[in-house]
Amino acid sequence: MNGTRYFVKWSREAPASIFPAEADGLRRLSEAGEIRIPAVIALGEAEGACPAYLALEWIETDGSATDATMEDFGARLAALHRHTTSQHGLERDNFIGLLPQRNTPDPAWSAFYRDQRIRPQMEMARQRGLLPKRREDLLTRLIERLPDLLDDTAIQPALLHGDLWGGNLHVSPRGTPALIDPAVYGGHREMDLAMMRLFGGFTERTFRAYAEAFPLAPGHEERVRLWQLYPLLVHVNLFGSGYVPSVAGALAPYVP
Repeated sequence: MNGTRYFVKWSREAPASIFPAEADGLRRLSEAGEIRIPAVIALGEAEGACPAYLALEWIETDGSATDATMEDFGARLAALHRHTTSQHGLERDNFIGLLPQRNTPDPAWSAFYRDQRIRPQMEMARQRGLLPKRREDLLTRLIERLPDLLDDTAIQPALLHGDLWGGNLHVSPRGTPALIDPAVYGGHREMDLAMMRLFGGFTERTFRAYAEAFPLAPGHEERVRLWQLYPLLVHVNLFGSGYVPSVAGALAPYVP
């Protein structure tokens, strides 16, 4: 329209609620005002080959990120995480990738992580025959220990992107960072940081800039693999049992 470019997502196979959930997450991040987020232009359904769609602002990207860009992103992410929520979770469920993500609010992070993150993925993997019983037994032992491993009183729920791997960070030709494809909820801010370390794409400058802007609690380095369990289980359910050894490796420090 009038030469304006937009980015349109559509699917015949995705659940009908996936685009409204994504639009909601984008709006929440945009309202925080800390990181550039593509504006939601249109959301709806049509007949024929495009039954559900989401039209977004087009963000130019050249795919490159300088040291300055990565430092800027680290500081901006820290600012985003200073936006808090009343409880862990969200008043609506959404998706991580194509998988449903339950967000029933809970004042205790250990209970939320157990009941809304690890258990649903365990159950899904079991139903699909992807999780050997010995791995499931170790996961069960871990989630039983979560209240002892974590000090829930010290964890303030932060506004999270929720699916922060390198592919969801875009950089404009001017070096401005932008985020796409969120799986938003309120939770432990170390979750976003742990996922950033799982698949690469972020430099140590990013993490240093974050820590300078918003220092992390003692012991955060020992908790990284604990938070990586969730995206690893998601990958088991999305891509198959090849990710099960990574789940076992993440479990090892916490379940002797």
